[in-house]
Amino acid sequence: MLAIRLKRMGAKHRPYYRIVVSENDRVPRGAFVEEIGYYHPISPNKDVEINKERAAYWLSKGARPSDTIRNLFKKHGVSAAS
Repeated sequence: MLAIRLKRMGAKHRPYYRIVVSENDRVPRGAFVEEIGYYHPISPNKDVEINKERAAYWLSKGARPSDTIRNLFKKHGVSAAS
């Protein structure tokens, strides 16, 4: 089963995240199928970039978003029907 989740990157106390599609049983920092965006929570305006077309594609294929990703998708208007 596929999952859409955050992959933590960056240094200690300076995280940034890539939004990735990966197998559910893989380690979150491990290999992934596709990168569909990024999230920088430390930046002043909390930068988020999401490839909405690819996110909608993976949602339509049955990929399950994590709770955090689901909230980001709602906030930025991403749905399987987009």
